[in-house]
Amino acid sequence: MIGTFIQDSDTRDRAAGAIMGAFVGDALGLGPHWYYDLAVLRRDYGDWITTYVDPKPGRYHSGLKAGQLSQGGIILRLMLRSLVERGGYDETDFCRRMDEEIFPLLNGMPVNGPGGYTQQSIRDAWRKRVQQNLPWGVQTGGPADTTEAIGRTLALAVRYAFQPQEMAAAISSNTRLTQNDETVVALTVAYGAVLGLLVQGNKLDGSLSGKLMRLARARKLPFHTMAHTDLQPPQKDRPLESGYFISPDALLTPSYVAGAAADPDVRIEPAWKVSMVYGMTCAIYHQLPAAYHLSARFSDDFELAVLHAVNGGGENQARAVLTGALVGAQIGLSGIPKRFLEGLDETDMLQRLAMDVASKAGASPAAEIVKNPEY
Repeated sequence: MIGTFIQDSDTRDRAAGAIMGAFVGDALGLGPHWYYDLAVLRRDYGDWITTYVDPKPGRYHSGLKAGQLSQGGIILRLMLRSLVERGGYDETDFCRRMDEEIFPLLNGMPVNGPGGYTQQSIRDAWRKRVQQNLPWGVQTGGPADTTEAIGRTLALAVRYAFQPQEMAAAISSNTRLTQNDETVVALTVAYGAVLGLLVQGNKLDGSLSGKLMRLARARKLPFHTMAHTDLQPPQKDRPLESGYFISPDALLTPSYVAGAAADPDVRIEPAWKVSMVYGMTCAIYHQLPAAYHLSARFSDDFELAVLHAVNGGGENQARAVLTGALVGAQIGLSGIPKRFLEGLDETDMLQRLAMDVASKAGASPAAEIVKNPEY
């Protein structure tokens, strides 16, 4: 399916499923967010969280209600509106919306702003834009090693699922607005490439990384591939090229993890303990393996995938967002249980946005991709 685009109902269903899966994961994680002591998580919410729950008083997102979005979900919604209204990725428009709709509501403190909490990378960008008056672009990015950018750029992965070069360029540029560590950018682009292949109809399995590597060798994904050949020592070195990530390892991880999830000799039981195996913290290199594992293991069961993501504690909201998008892209919007969609705040509006972007997945953008506004 790589390089071929046929916009049909199944494609639209998978594309919309990826977006709505992310929204569901975000809202599921709102109440029980950031419990690193699992005994306290179980005390507050019981042995198994099954649906949206209110945040407890005095904790993260306190005052919000079950089914509402965090700030990450709100920014994803902002990205979708920009894509719909501009016909494609227009970075100047995205930045304007951040300046006008998000930053006026922030004060630089963590427990503040829409969604009840503002991530470090967004706080850093706010300071550089509002307090230092720096232009959007590379100067606003910071060193945070989280999945914050994936939470919004997954919409770009869906919109450009059949256009890997455009997708990688848009995700790279948008990520650098808030995160400038090259490893974080590479991992973020790789996640987008995985999601794009799933929207096309591929599965998260042991063969997916081979498809990603073929795209990289065809120069449709910006990853150097000399580091992974046929296991024979390279006969010559190739100079690093500007705009290419130094290693393809971020493309290889998904299939390694998926292979382990399918291996009967490698079991994580119960599955929520992926958080303990791969790491409970916010770091992107802990989050992605856990999400890939759950999305491969429960590729046809959205409910089990996202609930195991949430019940693992720690940075369970990001884990649920990443997992929800990946499984949603495999089973489609039609495969997401209706109770999750019906319990989501403003669900009709969110589904309309998701379907609008899904209908354009793979289509030539009406608006040119505009990057690095520098204003």
